[in-house]
Amino acid sequence: MIVEIQCLPTPAGTPDDPHATVEAAIAVITDSGLHYEVGPLGTTVEGEPDDVWPVLRRAHEACLEAGATTAIAMVKIAEMAGPQAKSMDELTRKFRP
Repeated sequence: MIVEIQCLPTPAGTPDDPHATVEAAIAVITDSGLHYEVGPLGTTVEGEPDDVWPVLRRAHEACLEAGATTAIAMVKIAEMAGPQAKSMDELTRKFRP
């Protein structure tokens, strides 16, 4: 399963750390041990569904725990089975420098 999550917390952070709540969500993903890549508009995560789903929930909740009063998470999900299944790296390899 490959997913992209974009967390949109309000507020996004503090005056001293303007992205603190988003960084809390990324920390959850980092700590999960799953293969991931932070992008400018979201973070892509790859793994088995039973491993990915709880991480998505924890990332969303981390925004609220870090001080956001509201949190919206937009998630895109790609799940492929059999020989057509591709990894994040396989899907993007030809576009990398």
